[in-house]
Amino acid sequence: MTTPAGAGEPFSEAAGEAVQTSVMAWRLVMAIADAVRRQQQRQKGKEAELPPADQAVNETAPKVRDLVPPDISTALMDTADWPQMAQQLMALRTAGVDLDSFLPRVGDIAVTVRDAVTANSDRVASEGTDKWVRMLRETLPAGPVREAILSSSTWPEIAATMARLDERGVDVRRLLASAHDEGVGVVLVSDSVPTMSRDAKLSYGSLTIGLDIPKDLDLDDRARALHRQLAILPQENERYERWVMEAMPGREREAKALVSARHWPLVVARMAQMEAERTPVRERLTRLLGDTSWEQGPSEQLGSRLVDAALDALRRPVGDAVAAPVSTAAARSQSVTVDPTKRPTAGKSAAAAEPGVAPHRQQSGPAPTRGRTR
Repeated sequence: MTTPAGAGEPFSEAAGEAVQTSVMAWRLVMAIADAVRRQQQRQKGKEAELPPADQAVNETAPKVRDLVPPDISTALMDTADWPQMAQQLMALRTAGVDLDSFLPRVGDIAVTVRDAVTANSDRVASEGTDKWVRMLRETLPAGPVREAILSSSTWPEIAATMARLDERGVDVRRLLASAHDEGVGVVLVSDSVPTMSRDAKLSYGSLTIGLDIPKDLDLDDRARALHRQLAILPQENERYERWVMEAMPGREREAKALVSARHWPLVVARMAQMEAERTPVRERLTRLLGDTSWEQGPSEQLGSRLVDAALDALRRPVGDAVAAPVSTAAARSQSVTVDPTKRPTAGKSAAAAEPGVAPHRQQSGPAPTRGRTR
């Protein structure tokens, strides 16, 4: 098992744990094989003595190196009980076991255990990281501070630290907000304050009502816009794309036009916000087939019309047949494009009750559960 380029200490620790677990599996298999050997020899009336440890190590080490993956064989021979395992191997050979066949089989068992532990560690690490990505989105405003955290090579370590603090009873949300308020954001943006990008200017208004959109929004780089600027995880984006496909059965072409539209990231940001607020996202998406006025118009503008239709379907209150017209001035007064050098003003959004928390995330009651809709 090779270490990915650029992987740091967290990966090395996880890989080492996986290999050590595979050594434990190896030790278990050897103990079972040795117990069977001893039982068979006792039934025959005589249990053979184990060979001297030095001799066993010298004779078995080359075979183990040749027939067992390097990381596992090295770990085996670094353990304090390797001489005893070497003796067991020699005793098995004396009892008629073909080590050339036996060692690869045991090696396969160890590899299976190693890879399973690695996969589980990756899953746990990913799930843990996902939680803190969502917390960043709900706590810090969009902008260079949040993007710097998510794009850092040390992000997994940062997330792990937040998890440890959370386990010890620290209010991580308040800590993040305080760190942002008390200078982290100022230090970062003092050198480079982003100017409002063309995408941010063109999106400002009805597309972004209530959303915290970075001033340098870049829809040309969709991966960056989703993950680093809007803090949307890849698996979240995939889930929302799937929901659109399910909401538009038989209209695969149109569904694909929506999810490939330039402003799709803003639709995703809207759905993520609604999920956090426990609004039934999937049910509202079904409205796309209830009103198909988006079919009318030039085919090359279908994606844009579907973006507007999707945002209308999502924002329209339950029971409303059609959306109320949105005034451009009113939309702009509610759209939040965060200037990293300033606090969002009352004219931009509802006043934030807690410092450093993205305006549209203010809500009372317990923290919402993500990933589910009613």
